[in-house]
Amino acid sequence: MPPVKVMMVDDSALVRRVIGGLLAEDPEIELVGTASNGQEALEKIPKLKPDVIVLDIEMPVRDGLSTLRELMKTYPLPVVMLSSHTRPGSQATLEALALGAVDFMPKPASTAEITAVVGELAAKVKAAASVSLRKILGVRQETVPQQPRKATAPAGGRRDLVVIGCSTGGPAALQVIIPALPADLPAAVVVVQHMPVGFTGPLSEHLARRASLRVKHAADGDLVLPGQVLVAPAGADFYFENDRSGQVKVKLVARRGRPAPGVFHPSVDGVMTAAAQVRGPKVLGVLLTGMGRDGALGMKEIKKRQGRTIAEAEESCVVFGMPKAAIELGVVDKVVPLQRIAAEIVNEV
Repeated sequence: MPPVKVMMVDDSALVRRVIGGLLAEDPEIELVGTASNGQEALEKIPKLKPDVIVLDIEMPVRDGLSTLRELMKTYPLPVVMLSSHTRPGSQATLEALALGAVDFMPKPASTAEITAVVGELAAKVKAAASVSLRKILGVRQETVPQQPRKATAPAGGRRDLVVIGCSTGGPAALQVIIPALPADLPAAVVVVQHMPVGFTGPLSEHLARRASLRVKHAADGDLVLPGQVLVAPAGADFYFENDRSGQVKVKLVARRGRPAPGVFHPSVDGVMTAAAQVRGPKVLGVLLTGMGRDGALGMKEIKKRQGRTIAEAEESCVVFGMPKAAIELGVVDKVVPLQRIAAEIVNEV
């Protein structure tokens, strides 16, 4: 198989030289060119013909977001964004994912992080090369807010805790599902999206602006309440515990340091397992697009306690890895495309 042809677009000559050079050391990646801003990149793309573009957000002449908009219209290619950890950077990253970027990587905060960041970036670039852009742009078109359905389940419902897990492609998919859930949903929703520290807070704000439900970035001690969406904070393990009155509360345990590749805090497996332990058959697990296998074992724990499970169908997944792993494990009750998942959640609760 030929190497993935990558173009790196960043206004920092140091980033282009160091990160681009380290990427090019991977035998499965060929760095076909670089650009110092979005306008230069758009002019070079027809000649260089890259398979994947690594795109900075903050650049002179033409920034990453305006470049991405033009790319999706003129040269639709898989894009991995390079983002800063700053709040404006994280908000712009979410907008980029909504515009059609496949994934993103935070820039290294220090020279000590460069090797780890490049290794993860290489994996994301190779995954992006295999992604169907038709699916990405299809999800983007679905992000127009839907009219929330009214919940018609009897009081008490069948499920009262919904755990949604996702990774690559998840932010755009969540913008389809969360706004389509009714304000009177008789269940609590917990979202576990693989993201670095600093990005889940803006994600919760992004979803809150579109949702009928209350959306909150979860904090230690929060009550798990019907009609509310809690977004699990990156960088902490997420558990549930029953208080003395019988209400379910959030328990967060902060983690320090950069996690090993493929390890997530919180993990979808961990949150689904914790939910199954406290609510048993009242849990609904939902697994969306994403790389890897996180969530399959969590869905297994939900099924073990007679809960219900839903997986996103391959036809709408940006990356089918996580749902596929759960389906192959035989722990999925329903497999449905993205645009039907909100209705299935309402039916289940």
